[in-house]
Amino acid sequence: MQKHGGLHRAALATMALAGSFHLNAFAQTPEPPLRSEARWELSFSPYTHHWHHDDEHKNVALIAVERIQPDNALWGAALFNNSFGQTSGYVYYGRQWDGVFGQPALYTKLSAGVIYGYRGKYKDKVPYNHGGFSPAIIPAVGYRLSPVDAVQVAILGTAGVMFSYSRRF
Repeated sequence: MQKHGGLHRAALATMALAGSFHLNAFAQTPEPPLRSEARWELSFSPYTHHWHHDDEHKNVALIAVERIQPDNALWGAALFNNSFGQTSGYVYYGRQWDGVFGQPALYTKLSAGVIYGYRGKYKDKVPYNHGGFSPAIIPAVGYRLSPVDAVQVAILGTAGVMFSYSRRF
């Protein structure tokens, strides 16, 4: 791997370790009753792995807030530094599917929205960019460590994959 190989392995090891510590706790925790109200989720991503190395790539850090409706429709906003160090944002709408493959802790998510932030010489790094705005569709797979904590992996098209931690409140 390139210069970020150790960080990539560390992110994967951290997620695996966190999952092993919480796997039994989640299995023994009774399922919370179905909620009739919407809930909030705060996410943080300290690391994104790029599929292809570019000397101009910078570390991507993200913070997001999301509102999940009782029917698992969701909407949210994220603020992040893009791969080229530009402050960027993503506003979106989507859906979450819980209990994938019969595993109560496993979920998938799909969001679609608008990214703002790829400007100047980086405007062509995302498709259909017009004035810094471009459409995005982001699929993700997550694992709920507890009823309020989760780790997630989001596929960022041909750019890479983002690892994040989420907390419900």
